[in-house]
Amino acid sequence: MKNNHINYVEFKAKDLEKIKDFYSKSFNWTFTDYGPDYTAFSESGLEGGFEQSDTEISNGALVVLYHDNLELIMNRIIESNGLISKDIFSFPGGRRFHFIDPAGNELAVWSDK
Repeated sequence: MKNNHINYVEFKAKDLEKIKDFYSKSFNWTFTDYGPDYTAFSESGLEGGFEQSDTEISNGALVVLYHDNLELIMNRIIESNGLISKDIFSFPGGRRFHFIDPAGNELAVWSDK
């Protein structure tokens, strides 16, 4: 690990089983449960976890994932009950779209292809 590099990201989720199902189906992430209120994910490029929360979830940061086939991953997200919040658009250096996961977190996926 290196100082000053992003090492972990943590989200909240009302239903940990639902969120694990979504990310394992959409992105092939694996999960390790740490008690009934926390699950950590791996195989994502960045380590992180989800904490169970009954409070309203407000996303303070946009986490951007990479995929070389935006159309394929967008379809997987939709099939896994995710919502597309911003359709594919171009920007200098690539294209991306935003989605809402079942817990209400907004993330993005970008590609240089």
